[in-house]
Parts: sequence; structure tokens; C-alpha cells
Amino acid sequence: MKTTNNSLRHETAIIHPEAQLAEDVEVGPYTIIEKDVKIGRGTKIGPHVQICRWTTIGEDCQIFFGCSLGNPSKDTKYKGGRSYVKIGDRNVLREYVSISRATAEDGVTIIGNDNLLMNYVSIAHDSIVGNGVIMANLATLGGHVVLEDQCRIGAKTAFHQFVRVGKFAMAGAASKFVQDVPPFTVSDGHPARVRGLNIIGIRTSKINPMSILSPETLRLLKRAYKILFRSKLNMSQAIKRVREEVEPNEEVEYLLNFIENSKRGIGV
Repeated sequence: MKTTNNSLRHETAIIHPEAQLAEDVEVGPYTIIEKDVKIGRGTKIGPHVQICRWTTIGEDCQIFFGCSLGNPSKDTKYKGGRSYVKIGDRNVLREYVSISRATAEDGVTIIGNDNLLMNYVSIAHDSIVGNGVIMANLATLGGHVVLEDQCRIGAKTAFHQFVRVGKFAMAGAASKFVQDVPPFTVSDGHPARVRGLNIIGIRTSKINPMSILSPETLRLLKRAYKILFRSKLNMSQAIKRVREEVEPNEEVEYLLNFIENSKRGIGV
């Protein structure tokens, strides 16, 4: 669906003839768009942006000055094969955001929908960012990091490879994360530790109001949190006690499963 309408494309932009841009995509001065790139309708791309091969960008995204999207994986195992970056709809990528392609052949780095990535955010190969995530300035994801929906990532945070951050979690600014961050919690420190429940973040989330956690669920999460992180039990004992003493609840069970399935452990 390559457009013939050049009124929205600055004359200094370099757009490969095999790139596929919806007709109303705006492209600023000195931006480079390589072949095998696909960009959906309503997306606005600022000046001096680099969009590399095998990158897909959805609809109504805003991409600001100096972003580099779909650049080759920085993993030393990367040998130059075809891999992908897939970016969803309504994302805002502020100045100098960098997103790298996956390392393995046909692998993919994924950015979901409705995310805000602030200045100098760096997302390395094979990472997955969910929906409604906010990453503040200079936040950095090592390879294979997973951020689930509605995370809040503070400025200058750094995540070790393969770390997973659960939904509605908040990562404190300027912190070092080498272990997984449980859903619904706030973590902070060097290395980071769980400090509390992210009650304010949950209540102020902009997701569909029908999906906001109910007061009863919040009450049960508070009970589970106290057993998991404020008792003197080890984690296995604490999980068992939560299942014995806290009424069955989908989100509490999700929290327990997240901890049980953690490969890097939980900072407590």
C-alpha cells in the first residue's frame, strides 16, 4: 500500500520504495525508512528518525526526534539474519528511543498498544512490552525482558536480561533489577526489593473501568501481600498459607502463580 502522496513526507526524508506506508503517514526531515518496513495509518514520524528493515509500526503512533527502531540486535550471538520489531497502535515514542530486533532468525521484539516510552528509553533484543506501559527517561531493558500490562517504570532503571515484571507493578527510579517484580507491587533499590503494593498505580490506571480491580480484590491482595512479604515464612510456606487463609480470587492466584513460576526469583 505504498502511497503516491508526498505532501506529508519531507523532501529530505529517504523512504525505500519497498517500504509500505499508509497514505496519511507523516514523515519528518532527514528520516530514513528502510525496505520491508510497514507503517499504519495516522502515524506521525518526526525528523532524524531511523526505522530499520523488518520493522512494523501500527496505527496512530507518535515517533519523535532521533528514535532508532528495528536496529540490529546488539547480542554478540546475532549473525545478521532476518528478525523483527513489531510495534502496536497508539504508542508514543519520545526523543531518542531505541528498540532492537530479536537475535534469533525470525525472532521478534514486541511493543504492544497504548504505551509511553520517554526520552532515551532503550529496549534490547527479544524483549516484550505489553499494553498501557509507561517507561520514564533512560529506562533500559536488557535482552528478553518482559513487561506485562500497565507497568510503571521509573527513570534510569536498568533490568537484567530475562527479568519479568508483572502487571500493575511499579519499578522505582534509578533502581537495579536482577530479579522478577511481582504484579501489583512496588519495587525499588540496589538491587531492587519489594517495598509495598502499588495501590495508587492500580487505582489511577487508564484501562477500561470495567477491568479495574474491585475493592474486594484489593483487600485480598493486601492480605496476601502481608503473608508473602511481611511474615517470617519462606516463600513456599507463605504461598501455601495464602492459599489456605485467603479467599479464592483470580488476581491473588495470578500473583501466586507468577512467584511460583519465576525463573530469576523475587527480590524480598
